[in-house]
Amino acid sequence: MPTVRFPALMKFYVDNQSEFEVNGSTVAEVIENILVRYPALKPHLFDANGELRRHFNIFVNGVHLRELNGMGTELKEGDKVILMASAAGG
Repeated sequence: MPTVRFPALMKFYVDNQSEFEVNGSTVAEVIENILVRYPALKPHLFDANGELRRHFNIFVNGVHLRELNGMGTELKEGDKVILMASAAGG
């Protein structure tokens, strides 16, 4: 099972966990399964059109999804999926 890591600011939405295992053979399936368990997280990840929010990044084993196969990226046992919100400011 892949392991998903959440940023500190989002732990509130996942029972204060920073990391846990989730079933899924692709990134999309993992995200779907997370949202079944934690539906309050959905508006923080996706916009009104169902697209991943621009300020949100997903990495698989340290590689950004845009360098892989996007949400269709296949996962295997032990893979690490990191959800990361971009920071901005000045």
